[in-house]
Amino acid sequence: MTSFSLRRFALLSLRVGNLTFGGGDPTMAAFHRELVVSRGWLTPERYGLIYALARATPGTNLLAFCAGVGWQLARWRGALTAVLSASLPCSAVVVCFTYVYTLWRSNPLAMSAIGGTLAAAVGMMAAASFQLLRPGWKPGSRVRAAAIFAGGFVLSFCFSMPPIQVLGIGALLGLVWRTPAEV
Repeated sequence: MTSFSLRRFALLSLRVGNLTFGGGDPTMAAFHRELVVSRGWLTPERYGLIYALARATPGTNLLAFCAGVGWQLARWRGALTAVLSASLPCSAVVVCFTYVYTLWRSNPLAMSAIGGTLAAAVGMMAAASFQLLRPGWKPGSRVRAAAIFAGGFVLSFCFSMPPIQVLGIGALLGLVWRTPAEV
């Protein structure tokens, strides 16, 4: 566990926000590993709350997540540091990648590499899902956690339900379906 400093947090946000591929979920999984497991700057519960609130906001969930983590750790300075560190460099890279993609889109080798990157990103998203589910995956509550997880997946994937509605239903189920340890 390392002590918090705004400089360390800025470097972490810069590294994780700009060097993790696959979108918001893999990036948030990498942040989980760093903020909760490695550094201990956030508890699993606090991390889960920030994650859920970021998912409920419209727009880019990753930026909302970074702002939430930054706010929790260092208020306005932390929120601003996290959003700028995690977004400005990778935005410039996306512009460059888009240009290169227009040049290479007919190259089968380049398209194979992009396909492999996409498959790895999906695997990272699955790992992120399990990391978030893990705190609720305790004896006596596994059926509940698995059922709410599966329900959220079905509502989102099969019925294209907006995230705020899926999260609201999950919250209601969590209130109604409580385990003996929570009562």
